[in-house]
Amino acid sequence: MYVTFSSNLSRVFAMENIAPHSFAVSSSKFRIGAILFSKARQMGSERLLSSFSSSASVCLTYTRRKEKWNGATNSTENSEVNIVKDVKMHVDLHTVRADPSRLHKMTVQELRTMMRSVGVTPKGNKQDLVSALKSFFDNQEDGQNPLAVDRDLLAKPITFSKKKRKAEADGSLIGANPLNSDVKTIKAKRKASSKTQEGGGSSGFVGSAGTASEPWTVLAHKKPQHGWIPYNPRTMRPPPLPDGAKSLKLISWNVNGLRALLKLEASSALELALKENFDVLCLQETKLQVKDVERIKETLLEGYDHSFWTCSIAKLGYSGSAIISRIKPLSVRYGLGILDHDSEGRLVTVEFEKFYLLCAYVPNSGDGLKRLSYRIEKWDPSLGNYLKELERSKPVILTGDLNCAHQEIDIYNPAGNRRSAGFTDEERGSFGVNFLSNGFVDTFRNQHPGVVGYTYWGYRHGGRATNKGWRLDYFLVSQSIADEVHDSYILPEIAGSDHCPIGLILKI
Repeated sequence: MYVTFSSNLSRVFAMENIAPHSFAVSSSKFRIGAILFSKARQMGSERLLSSFSSSASVCLTYTRRKEKWNGATNSTENSEVNIVKDVKMHVDLHTVRADPSRLHKMTVQELRTMMRSVGVTPKGNKQDLVSALKSFFDNQEDGQNPLAVDRDLLAKPITFSKKKRKAEADGSLIGANPLNSDVKTIKAKRKASSKTQEGGGSSGFVGSAGTASEPWTVLAHKKPQHGWIPYNPRTMRPPPLPDGAKSLKLISWNVNGLRALLKLEASSALELALKENFDVLCLQETKLQVKDVERIKETLLEGYDHSFWTCSIAKLGYSGSAIISRIKPLSVRYGLGILDHDSEGRLVTVEFEKFYLLCAYVPNSGDGLKRLSYRIEKWDPSLGNYLKELERSKPVILTGDLNCAHQEIDIYNPAGNRRSAGFTDEERGSFGVNFLSNGFVDTFRNQHPGVVGYTYWGYRHGGRATNKGWRLDYFLVSQSIADEVHDSYILPEIAGSDHCPIGLILKI
């Protein structure tokens, strides 16, 4: 089932004239020390790292002389010094992990440098730093190497473009070039990822056991409360339902431009299919035009014969939402039935036997909060009334990017974003009045009351790499079916957008 499903998923998102995204770099861009360091990381050998550290120093001396002869600037020299420092740090970490008592002999600056290299925030006095590092090493599972390198990522072509380096830091290029991937590779990568260490944290921006490969397992919050813990999908999801139990799996994802996803990160869609054998997929911010829809519908997955797309006609290449389903709905509606709201392609409603499902992309209040009044005085009340109207006949599920971090636990920096779109007092109050107080349940928060889990990380400041995010994506359900929710979860490992997918498993 998985093989057929995953192999076909590339066809779901296949579009004409889109070539696999690849990167290359000419050999002239490499320095000898950089090549040695790259090989040492790929080999993963402590012995090689030690020997390459000294070799890199020799190469550095040679390169410095050569650059001096050629009149090179100090920037190249500084970059090569960093290469040697990086190699040395990897060796030091291996050594200290084998003998933690060495931590006491290190200076405060050395401790802080080491903590930054493993993603642990360096706060406190020397004893605090030593304790935090010991805790980090103690939490490695089964002797797992804290410096383990993702070989799949190392195998990818290298780019020295500043723009692409920033995108990689955001996680937006991980898993690129899907046409060179196969099912076995992605399954192996997922299996290896499941063996990495679990996250934790206690206060402030803390990473007592989080890793760069799983930044969401770090408790990242500027104003944490007692008892808050980071979301870890590997340890916080319930066991699967027993065989024979009837259920539906729904996935929602703001793709922030379907074409951009296809060009930069199409394999994330393949990975999503391998990981989640969903029944219904809801997409927001597709940014498609009407002319694109029929071509996409012709290439849908086998078995996903029912898809419903709405596009913005007010502004081309903007907004847009869609529902793709295995199950044929009883009826379909587009928009709210209000002309002022329905020109931007923000809402699709499908009716199933036991509930209505709405895929929504709620308007952002925008820079300078220029649409704040429209959002809280018109859109939210209209959507809330529409939900209650539907609920008269059967329960309702609302999913999508609702563009509001409702509580302080839902945003990394609450104090600094009081007047930012998505976290104003007005938007949060409107969210409560029109949805939660109107009889709808926030399924993730209901299942995880004290868990910090984000679904959006801005590209601008590399928020994904440090887990400085917002929870903007939701599954809200009618109170009458809240007890039928088996699992409401986040899939932070799926890259390709500034949002990640979320899921809901509903017992039926």
